[in-house]
Amino acid sequence: MTDRAERPLLFLDVDGTLLPYAGARLPTTPQGWADWQLASNPQLARIDRGHGPRLLALPCVLVWATAWMADANTVIAPLLGLPVLPVADLPPAPDEYPAGTLNCKTRALVRTAAGRPFVWVDDSITDLDRAWVSAHHRGGPVLLHRVDPMTGLTAADLAAVGDWLRAAG
Repeated sequence: MTDRAERPLLFLDVDGTLLPYAGARLPTTPQGWADWQLASNPQLARIDRGHGPRLLALPCVLVWATAWMADANTVIAPLLGLPVLPVADLPPAPDEYPAGTLNCKTRALVRTAAGRPFVWVDDSITDLDRAWVSAHHRGGPVLLHRVDPMTGLTAADLAAVGDWLRAAG
């Protein structure tokens, strides 16, 4: 599986995944969320910079799947030592996810994967998202891996994703 085009995709979220919420004063307005995505956000110090090399070592193609969109390449990638990554074309994130609502990313990620195997790492994956992906993704295997938003991505999460990628490959 050395051909980059054949490798599974790994869709990667930022808020609550790479950027843990524990101890954070989360924004409450659209302008607050816009400011949250600036390099001046003090919460960025909580990102585990060791995740960059761990992510790069995974046998997959990394793709941002975050409301940060291209700002993830400007702000987050340099902190982790990541190159510029492709960005999934996502709809705008809603202010809230009422119970029983499909994640706004779910359809877009299945469409982007286009039958290719993929992993989605996010803090807001639900059983509804799993069921929808299971019913609509045609092609290779899929792993939807939910991360605890208070702690964010951990070494154990990355180990589980890496094990799955190696088994799927």
